[in-house]
Amino acid sequence: MSQDAKWYVVHTYSGYENKVKVNIEKMVVNRGMESFILEVKVPTEEKIEIKNGKKKVKEVKLFPGYVLIKMAMTDETWYIVRNTRGVTGFVGPSSKPIPLTDAEVRSMGVEEIRHEIDMKVGDTVRVISGPFESFIGTIEHVNLEKEIFKVLISMFGRETPVELGFSQVEPM
Repeated sequence: MSQDAKWYVVHTYSGYENKVKVNIEKMVVNRGMESFILEVKVPTEEKIEIKNGKKKVKEVKLFPGYVLIKMAMTDETWYIVRNTRGVTGFVGPSSKPIPLTDAEVRSMGVEEIRHEIDMKVGDTVRVISGPFESFIGTIEHVNLEKEIFKVLISMFGRETPVELGFSQVEPM
């Protein structure tokens, strides 16, 4: 079931985020649902506050009133989360919670999502989106961190290097 797990956002009473996290984690253990509800997060960041000339490091919630849950959506997991004290509901239409997209998860800094690629330097690829759509080129460099290829495309009789995202090209 863990491969079906997606990130969902749950709205809570303000100030109850950590209590909701602890309560959900307890219910998961008590009911043996560890393979369905994998992770519960309250995203925070450290802020340095200077008061009276003294530095103080403070944990600040990035999304007050919200808890992020990685789970496989079933009737039972929905019921457990929805009926946890302090939870007002899932974010999304009331009938069906909507999971976060990979781009949203990455931009929120919740989880690093890596794309598996089967292309390497020297492979011939076709550009499938963007301004160079339908051009054919050769991969010159792969940057796994930024998820981009440097592709040499032939334009006007010259090889021109272009940076393209992993999703913008397909193998030939």
